[in-house]
Amino acid sequence: MSLRSQSLKDRHDVELAAQAAAGGRQEFGELVRRHGSAVRALLRRMGAQSSEADDVAQDAFITAFQRCGEFRGEGTFAAWVKRIAARLYLKRRAHEARYAEEVEMEDVAPPVDASGKVDLDEALKALSEAERVCVTLCHGAGMSQPEIAAAMNLPLGTVKSHVKRGLDKLRARLAPEPDRSAVHVG
Repeated sequence: MSLRSQSLKDRHDVELAAQAAAGGRQEFGELVRRHGSAVRALLRRMGAQSSEADDVAQDAFITAFQRCGEFRGEGTFAAWVKRIAARLYLKRRAHEARYAEEVEMEDVAPPVDASGKVDLDEALKALSEAERVCVTLCHGAGMSQPEIAAAMNLPLGTVKSHVKRGLDKLRARLAPEPDRSAVHVG
């Protein structure tokens, strides 16, 4: 391992971003290495397929590189680039379709993977697109509801409703099923 690559791994994101803003491609490459998988994971939770998540993440990092001088270190670099990715994804989705159909949540068993664990990504797919995006931005990207409202160009009350409805549906969907085999003596 070279001395330069070792020193990149030891540097703080704010320092790397400042050097990237001055044209430091290797420094920015280190930021991509550190945060790329988290950005792609956020996009997949928002509803992107793997290839689309890769494309949007790449576009987000290109935008971040071009705008690196705007990163002031007030929050984490990861949160900053996730916001960029989320906005790009929302713009892409807005061109594809304005509204998605809501999936009925009644009488649906919680999504379970092969090991028997509840699958949050599958549960998120059962929300309307607006609910899924708002919940994911709020709890996955760490954006505040006013930030989400601005990013999505929605009234704050609408965002709050989407987050609440989405979380309520997730709670209902992910709740363990009651044991119906138990006999109640009354």
